[in-house]
Amino acid sequence: MTKQDLVAGAAQSAGITKKAAGEVLESILGMITKSLKKGENVTITGFGTFRISNRAARTGVNPRNPSEKIKIPAMKLPAFKAGKSLKDAVR
Repeated sequence: MTKQDLVAGAAQSAGITKKAAGEVLESILGMITKSLKKGENVTITGFGTFRISNRAARTGVNPRNPSEKIKIPAMKLPAFKAGKSLKDAVR
C-alpha cells in the first residue's frame, strides 16, 4: 500500500475529497516528525508508539576495502513499536 492508496481510502471512508485527506495525512506525518525531532514519543492508542532509538558509535568495515576499518558515528533513529490491538489484528 502506498501513500496515495492511504489518501484514497481515507477520502472514501470519510466522505471527503482526496485533496483534504492528503492535507490531513501530511499534517499528521509532520506533527509526528516534529515530535520525534524534539525527542518526544508519539503514542497512538490501539496502534503503536513512534520513538527515537539511540545507536551507539561503533567500528565497521569498509565494503570496498575489507582490510580498512571505519568509524561509524552514534546516531538517532526513528523506531516503531506496535500496540497490542495492532499485533492482535495482524495475527
